[in-house]
Amino acid sequence: MLDRVLIAIARNARFIPESLLRGLFACAADICWLFGVGGVRQLERNLRHVLGAAGTDNAGISNAGTGTSQSGDVHQAGGTTVSRRRLRQVSRRGMRAYFAYFSEAMTVGARSEQQLRARVRGDGPGLQGLIAYVHDSTGSAPLALGHQGNWDYAGFWAHHALAPVTAVAERLGNQKLLDTFVHIRESLGMRIVLTGQKGITAQLREQLAKPNVVVALLADRDLSRHGEFVTAFGSTIRVARGPATLALDTGLPLYAVNVFRERLHGDQRRKAKSRYGYVCWFEKPIDIDRYRSLPREEAIRAISQAWVDVWAAQITRHPEDWHMLQPIFLEDLDLSRLSDVPDDILAKIAGNAA
Repeated sequence: MLDRVLIAIARNARFIPESLLRGLFACAADICWLFGVGGVRQLERNLRHVLGAAGTDNAGISNAGTGTSQSGDVHQAGGTTVSRRRLRQVSRRGMRAYFAYFSEAMTVGARSEQQLRARVRGDGPGLQGLIAYVHDSTGSAPLALGHQGNWDYAGFWAHHALAPVTAVAERLGNQKLLDTFVHIRESLGMRIVLTGQKGITAQLREQLAKPNVVVALLADRDLSRHGEFVTAFGSTIRVARGPATLALDTGLPLYAVNVFRERLHGDQRRKAKSRYGYVCWFEKPIDIDRYRSLPREEAIRAISQAWVDVWAAQITRHPEDWHMLQPIFLEDLDLSRLSDVPDDILAKIAGNAA
């Protein structure tokens, strides 16, 4: 049912007032949040780790071991206790941001180029170096992203501000919905490669061998046999090996990218015709050379840990923009269904169970 609604919205985007659609999606987000459906409970389990790792000392978060906080019930996470009130506040904002993404993605065909340009910008200490490398020169680079903000808008921005974008998209069960998403992303200037193809890594290496290309990978969750276990938010998650593998094999710099919302003002808001836009935040690139002396598998794992460390730091600053509504942390995974689990991870599981 939801798939058909999204497809219908995308096909009729020019006839639907954006403010009306945003309001309807915000209402739907609040209903899901209120009744704990649509992935809300899993989102909150994930956010406990993020908020605990952030260790902020306000809004009902207190030091571990105190038992309670000023706002009532608490949840142990990442060395701090996170209050139920704080968790619910952030999860509500998270669901609203998640639903806002869908309302924006499905109606991108009705937005002018001026509107889109006003709705997204780049920032961060690594941005100017990346522009010089892939836009002003002939370099190419892989980018590691998470399910955060609006990655379709981010792809549009990167296509115009950096270089032509090749992005990997998950193959969905609903072919019509998949075709809709592919069409949306191609209309924004991206070249789409679908998961499940043979030789996908080789295809991406070929793209990166060309001048002025960026390969964007949503890499913060991978439960396949090829996923890499890394430490994040005081726990363990399994991420895609793609960013680390491509960077190691090509020798190109690897950039971790975060995408989060910001409130727009003044002329930018008038051009965007929206109260909110997005920031694509780039830290400085991961130094791949420091890992070349390691055996290949160790190097891939170390590079994966390096980009996750950079990426996770920004997630703790913008937790409401991380749209992770699926199990990702070790505590929530059914390890009996996963293969190639490293011995140290198995030892950690055994230690937790003891």
